[in-house]
Amino acid sequence: MKVLEWLVGPANDFLWTYILIGLLLAGGLYFTFRTKFVQFRLFREMFRLIVEKKGSDDGVSAFQAFTISAASRVGTGNVTGVALAIGIGGPGAVFWMWVIALIGMATAFVESTLAQVYKVKDGDTFRGGPAYYMEKALGFRKLGIVFAILLTLCFGFIFNAVQSNTISQSFHDVFNLPFWAVGLALVLLTAVIIFGGVKRIVKVTQSIVPIMATFYILVALFIVIMNISEIPAMIALIFEHAFGIKEMAGGGVGAALMQGVRRGLFSNEAGMGSVPNAAATANVSHPAKQGLVQSLGVFFDTIIVCSATAFIIILAGLYDKGEESGIILTQASMEVHVGSWAPYFIAIAIMFFAFSSIIGNYYYGETNIEFINAHKSWMVVYRVAVLGMVMFGALAKVDIVWSMADLFMGIMAILNLVVILLLGKVAFKVLDDFSTQRNQGKDPVFKASSVPGLKGADCWEDKHEL
Repeated sequence: MKVLEWLVGPANDFLWTYILIGLLLAGGLYFTFRTKFVQFRLFREMFRLIVEKKGSDDGVSAFQAFTISAASRVGTGNVTGVALAIGIGGPGAVFWMWVIALIGMATAFVESTLAQVYKVKDGDTFRGGPAYYMEKALGFRKLGIVFAILLTLCFGFIFNAVQSNTISQSFHDVFNLPFWAVGLALVLLTAVIIFGGVKRIVKVTQSIVPIMATFYILVALFIVIMNISEIPAMIALIFEHAFGIKEMAGGGVGAALMQGVRRGLFSNEAGMGSVPNAAATANVSHPAKQGLVQSLGVFFDTIIVCSATAFIIILAGLYDKGEESGIILTQASMEVHVGSWAPYFIAIAIMFFAFSSIIGNYYYGETNIEFINAHKSWMVVYRVAVLGMVMFGALAKVDIVWSMADLFMGIMAILNLVVILLLGKVAFKVLDDFSTQRNQGKDPVFKASSVPGLKGADCWEDKHEL
């Protein structure tokens, strides 16, 4: 284990310090300008589209696809990840989380729109994602296979180990339950759902996600209202630590930037190439519709849910507890505000957040396993392996699990960002087509012929042309 830590640590530092932060910011700004600030310009439209009904019985609705992605997004990154970021980088990390989210909304639009353009039919549903647009748009199936393997390892295995690790740690600390018992319970619950296929996954996520997120946000809002007089000072503290002279002198700005971007990406997944796998499942009349819905998902995850956790911690004044605190920091902060029942509330919240993420993460791996080989035996092996990683995560040391998550996430994000930068012009033309029809008062409907020279968009071919 020490050898693994020795290898993973330096690799993470190099990847995040010298490559990924610059690529994320540059890519996000490029997409923001090329889409004419789509994340702000069409912000109101996103809310209308999220409740739009699908046109036929095939696939899942825009909202259901949103809940699959939200199930993966809204997890331990919103509670433990934010606590880690603030513990290491200080309150300034929150500002950089906001920045990466607002910029990342444009990146999320592009990658999810591309996933819709190049999705494929799978029985009465759809599937797609980066591996699919790497093959269909670029003609690089081998590159798609590499990405599919990385995503399956990252989400199906490593990230699910992170989620179960946080649940087991929280339940052990609060309820004094043995790690193995929590792990076994998680394995059984996960098995019941993932062996039921995508329809069962959708039913679970669309039930859990809205309830858990709403309840958590309401509690955070209650705490903010209780401390309303402290809000101006808290906002000032966030900006002071993000840009302050004192922090620059001590290297604090670098730590805040690094942790804000790293934990922000872990939480909202913009540009990582994971969310497009959920976006492709939606049955919508125009690819840009799901692009906008998933762009809203970044806002919801970071600006709303992550901020809720950050405000709870900063208002409690416990943000200097340090990296080792993690979930304990969030529990201690909540206890300052609402008393001794706080640890129980956080433990239950973590259970729902992280368990829904396990289900969402599993699906991302499933659709990529199908890309590599659709034979049913592969899927059985993958499902058993996922259950094994859920148990491993419940028993493993947290530091190495988080470090491995960062490494795999970084490699995946670099590969996906390079590809969507190459394919961005397709998403821009699709957006132009959407905007033109919308300005004409139409409900936008997309055809592959709307973008001259577009190839590989099989699901959008005009039936008469075929």
